[in-house]
Amino acid sequence: MSLDGTYDDGNIFAKILRGEMPCARVFEDDHVLAFMDVFPQARGHTLVIPKHSQARNFLDEEPQVLSELILGVQRVAKAVRAALSPDGVVITQFNGATAGQTVFHLHFHIIPRWDGVAVGRHASGGMADMDELKTLAQQIAAKIA
Repeated sequence: MSLDGTYDDGNIFAKILRGEMPCARVFEDDHVLAFMDVFPQARGHTLVIPKHSQARNFLDEEPQVLSELILGVQRVAKAVRAALSPDGVVITQFNGATAGQTVFHLHFHIIPRWDGVAVGRHASGGMADMDELKTLAQQIAAKIA
């Protein structure tokens, strides 16, 4: 999909927001929802999405939504760091299929990194074990300030 287009309310993140699909929830407030990526690139790979948005990507979003979203991303990234003690943290966001975006609902990836441990390709290892994701989600949630 290109950068331009119409929001598809049948996308997986919209379904998660409506409670139609499960997720390993990390954090939620009035503005954002954070949950574990089911196709993680690293242990603890977490996604943060705006709750009240139909923006397909960063370029489509309103500034007020972005400000609340980035505060949520920072809050969750700090909790990932506190819970998992990685050597680094990648925070990334893709815009358009050519850039690597696969779900067309604005979202940020928080990917913990450890020295000497390669990051995987998205979905290359298949779907993660939901019980393990729930355990990680609880560990990270316990560190939310």
